[in-house]
Amino acid sequence: MKDLNDGGVLVVGCGRMGGALLDGWIAQGLRPASLWIEDPHPGDRLLALAAQGAHVNAPRPARPAVVLLAVKPQMMAGVLAGLAALPADVPVLSVAAGVSLQQYGAVLGDRPIIRAMPNTPALVGRGMTAIIGNAHAGPGHLALAVRMFSAVGEVVALEAEVQIDAVTAISGSGPAYLFLFAEALEQAARGLGLPEALARRLARGTVGGAAELMVASGRDAAELRHEVTSPGGTTAAGLAVLMRPDGLSELVAGAAEAARDRSVALGR
Repeated sequence: MKDLNDGGVLVVGCGRMGGALLDGWIAQGLRPASLWIEDPHPGDRLLALAAQGAHVNAPRPARPAVVLLAVKPQMMAGVLAGLAALPADVPVLSVAAGVSLQQYGAVLGDRPIIRAMPNTPALVGRGMTAIIGNAHAGPGHLALAVRMFSAVGEVVALEAEVQIDAVTAISGSGPAYLFLFAEALEQAARGLGLPEALARRLARGTVGGAAELMVASGRDAAELRHEVTSPGGTTAAGLAVLMRPDGLSELVAGAAEAARDRSVALGR
């Protein structure tokens, strides 16, 4: 974090994702005094950081090491206009959905710009972030982005910006799909006669534990499924319903396509 501590990090917008990144960076050694944070409604967390030396809604540094844009897409136009005067070698990272590299470049000029698509498990350090840079973002800039987003989980590099829409549909929206499955499992438990508190505890513990097992084992999901499915047993009976031609796989594929198409439409 020495280069970031020396140059400073400008964070524009500090909602849940921006806050998660701040926590991750500070845990890895970024000093609060090296942070310049702009947010129209600073909460207790930002005020606490200000007491530790962070510059909250203060004049910007002349040449920060990096800029993070974490504002809503509809606010981006006004934000970008205010950043155009920054030196052209200052890299800009953005977590805003639906704003293309071309749109950023039209306002910010020929500078390194990297789009990132993190997801909400970043709030607990288990995020999945995909990144893609423009033609001016070299290996060093991409390595910087990987280092910064690794503070809240895993990072993958995309080959082309068009892949962002598919990533949005899978890792971006994927946590909501999993939460819905946990809801459905809880409802099924209640339908089988279990009390509400027990149904919730079983559903959440099962979904969370299974996810941890899959990640920790590093094994293929299908392999793990086969391992816990005894021929003719209870799990096989349940899977026979979920794996019908119009079952879970088909529903998930349809959901992902709908999310991808919506991401494309928003980008336009």
